[in-house]
Amino acid sequence: MVERPNVDEYLQQGMYGQKQTKPDERRKFLGTIRERIVFALTQRQVRRKGTLPQAEALMKENEGAHMFLNGNMSYTYLSKYIKLAGKYGIHYTMVTNKEHNTDIGLVLAYPHAIDKEEIYIDDNQEGQQAKPKVKAKKKSFFAKLFR
Repeated sequence: MVERPNVDEYLQQGMYGQKQTKPDERRKFLGTIRERIVFALTQRQVRRKGTLPQAEALMKENEGAHMFLNGNMSYTYLSKYIKLAGKYGIHYTMVTNKEHNTDIGLVLAYPHAIDKEEIYIDDNQEGQQAKPKVKAKKKSFFAKLFR
C-alpha cells in the first residue's frame, strides 16, 4: 500500500516547494547536476569573441543533449551558441535565477547520468598546441665581450 504524506510534509512542500536532490549543485549548473554534464563554459568563456571550437565539436557529437544558458547574461553573447544549437538540433533553455547568479554561462547536459570526469573546457588548450614557447638563452656580459 502506498504511504500517504502526513500533514507536516504537505505543509512543508507547500511552503518551500518540492524536495530536490543536490540543490546547491543545481543552482550552480543552471538547473542540472554535475553527473549529467557533457561540458560547461564559464560566463567569461561565453563572452569571448566567436565560439570555442571544442564546444562546437562536443555539440556535434552530443546531439541528444540539452543546452542550458544563463539567462542573467546578455542575449548578444548567448546568440552564437543558440545558433549552434539550432544547427545541430539541440534544444535549449534559458535559466534565470534571481536569487543566485552562478559563474557558469552555458551547460550541455543529458537527462541521465554520464559521469564525465572533466567537464570544463580549457581556454589555453588550443593556444598551447599552436605556439610552443621557446626562450632564447641570453649571453652574459663576459661571453659577449670575449667572443
